[in-house]
Amino acid sequence: MTTNEIRNFINGEYVQARADSSFDVIDPSTEETYATSPVSGQADVDAAFAAAAAAFEEWGETTPSERQLALFRIADEMERRAEEFADLESKDTGKPRASLVDDEILLSVDQIRFFAGEARHLSGMSAGEYMKDHTSFVRREPIGVIGQVTPWNYPLNMAVWKIAPAIAAGNTTVLKPSDTTPSSTLLLAEIAAEFLPRGVLNVITGDRTTGGLMIDHKTPQMVSITGSVRAGMEVAKAAATDLKRVHLELGGKAPVIVFADADIEAAAEGIGGAGYFNAGQDCTAATRVLVHASVHDEFVAALAAWAKANAATGAPDSGAYFGPVNNANQLERVTSIIDSLPDNARVELGGARQGGTGYFYPATIVSGLKQTDDAIQNEIFGPVITVQSFTDDAQALEWANGVQYGLSSSVWTKDHSRAMRFAKHLDFGCVWINTHIPLVAEMPHGGFKHSGYGKDLSSYGFEDYTRIKHVMSFIG
Repeated sequence: MTTNEIRNFINGEYVQARADSSFDVIDPSTEETYATSPVSGQADVDAAFAAAAAAFEEWGETTPSERQLALFRIADEMERRAEEFADLESKDTGKPRASLVDDEILLSVDQIRFFAGEARHLSGMSAGEYMKDHTSFVRREPIGVIGQVTPWNYPLNMAVWKIAPAIAAGNTTVLKPSDTTPSSTLLLAEIAAEFLPRGVLNVITGDRTTGGLMIDHKTPQMVSITGSVRAGMEVAKAAATDLKRVHLELGGKAPVIVFADADIEAAAEGIGGAGYFNAGQDCTAATRVLVHASVHDEFVAALAAWAKANAATGAPDSGAYFGPVNNANQLERVTSIIDSLPDNARVELGGARQGGTGYFYPATIVSGLKQTDDAIQNEIFGPVITVQSFTDDAQALEWANGVQYGLSSSVWTKDHSRAMRFAKHLDFGCVWINTHIPLVAEMPHGGFKHSGYGKDLSSYGFEDYTRIKHVMSFIG
């Protein structure tokens, strides 16, 4: 197999990293190395931020219409090259190739177009005399240079969620993709360079050390990451020493509450689809199910039947519903959690690595867990759905909220009043009703508690990349 050498993208072009070390980029379906990528060091980080800072002098002065047009052109070119993006994404992640264009690439295109529109939709208080003889108005301005870090579960989607609102607001960026999935983000930077001034978007590769150098750097006024709770806490602590703004989208442990009056077959299908999609590697995945005791066994049987019929795992070209987990460390994590389940747990389906090559783990269902068990309290980030049995509404709500995370949740019931009551009291940034996992660009995505703060998508996500200035003029 030919091994490609990945390079950074700084100041509008690919450049050789000055780093002394590199890492292998591995196909998770075959475990073969197909590229090497640099671990960018201080000199690389300095160069990227210097390019972004210089570009901000020009880009920060552009009009909303100019930024909108650039983003529209980027989106159009992405759409034209959607198959190329899908090939790269499938290689890096092992995701099923047949559905990638519709499921993720065109979704990213749509989200860029949304933020292109937001560039011309700045909001604020109307100008007026809030003090006699003084006129006040509000300016909404770009923040400046932004440092951004994205994960490996949705490489292109997460890059777009970071880059598009930042650029739409007039900022410039330096982004580090995950070390295991750099390819599609670099192609995005290459395309964007056709329509943006040099240095507006810079992409450097590396590991946690590189990310730490970015967070500690004096140039960015804001840092934004999507990642684990541990990573988010480290970033928040480091950013605090320089009073940088911080935008964090971290882990999740979504409660999925199924009441006795729900359509059990429909719930099993919807939850199975949302739990096993992308091998469960989604902070919003429907992997922690709470089912009323009266329908618990019926639901488990229905979910297992659906999974056996529909949720196969396999190589990108196999027609499987989901591919491998992303890397060897993640496979070890999923395996370790299942292998160390307490005696009260019952593995209803799956529960062991599939095959000897590739990071494949089959659709797994675990019942019998207690609220305090590790598999309930901590994110597994794999194709594992746990099912607990609750007795009444109060217990369902207590258990649903009884984790450190607060990103997303769902309620499955025909009782509208109950659904609205739970929507109010669930301590999560998103509540779906009789569905789970759909996202639209117009609605905010982001959580509470250890799931972080700040919003992705929507006008709220756009506003996170702006600052507010009050201007007052004496008119006496």
